[in-house]
Amino acid sequence: AWKFPGGLSDPGEDIGNTAVREVFEETGIKSEFKSLISIRQQHRHPGAFGISDMYIICRLQPSSFNISFCQQECLRCEWMDLEELAKTKDTTPITSSVAKLLLYGYREGFDKIDITMREFPAVYTGLFYKLYHRELPDTYKNMTEF
Repeated sequence: AWKFPGGLSDPGEDIGNTAVREVFEETGIKSEFKSLISIRQQHRHPGAFGISDMYIICRLQPSSFNISFCQQECLRCEWMDLEELAKTKDTTPITSSVAKLLLYGYREGFDKIDITMREFPAVYTGLFYKLYHRELPDTYKNMTEF
């Protein structure tokens, strides 16, 4: 079955960095993190070390296109047409759903599907956190009074 690249985050590794690293390790494709587009939560996942599993799906922008895939992790690896991937029976429900979501974003604008990230200073001196959310209109971003 066809699926998107993926894997586990290293300790302390940000979501976007994990996605970029995993895509490169599995496909040889260099990319840039653009947004989150979906999250899958599953309890009692056999490969999750006895804890609940969160699978975070990111949208990346490729900066290279020649595939050099990891034969230990993949049987095949190729670029596919999103419409074809959304329709094929040779995939998982999550891959088909994400392909449809990406096709919608590609056709109608990624602002309709993207969950973007902003970094803020934490209450702890010298630390920062990342907040993922749908993009706000400028009138709400710059709001100071209600």
